[in-house]
Amino acid sequence: MLANYETDVVAWSREQARWLKAGRFDQLDLEHLAEEIEDVGKSEQRELSSRMAVLLAHLLKWQHQPERRGASWKITIRNQRKGIVRRLSKTPSLNADLADVDWWEGVWEDAMAQAAQETGLSSFPEDCPWSSEQVLGLDWLPV
Repeated sequence: MLANYETDVVAWSREQARWLKAGRFDQLDLEHLAEEIEDVGKSEQRELSSRMAVLLAHLLKWQHQPERRGASWKITIRNQRKGIVRRLSKTPSLNADLADVDWWEGVWEDAMAQAAQETGLSSFPEDCPWSSEQVLGLDWLPV
């Protein structure tokens, strides 16, 4: 019995993998297979965006709430930076996102929303005031 993409994507994906390995290309569900491959790339992009938004939100909190700075914020900043650098090294094509103005705008909006929700503040710069080198610099923190 053939696995159905719509009703059991896990069984479907296992079946597709078996057919690929066996060279049974005539059995492949090419339309859904192409969608799933595209989704892998989108998932990587979402992870990079999510990590960057968390990092930027913590940098905003660091800058705008100096009285609340603590070890947990530093740990989050360090962990997000390491995760981003690791993701960029494993998937070099994601470096293009760092040069994309629209990508930065979206990530910055997410970061501001997160920082605003967590702090109650709303007076953040309209655009990210830091370069990607600063944001990803392991020892850099805004003042």
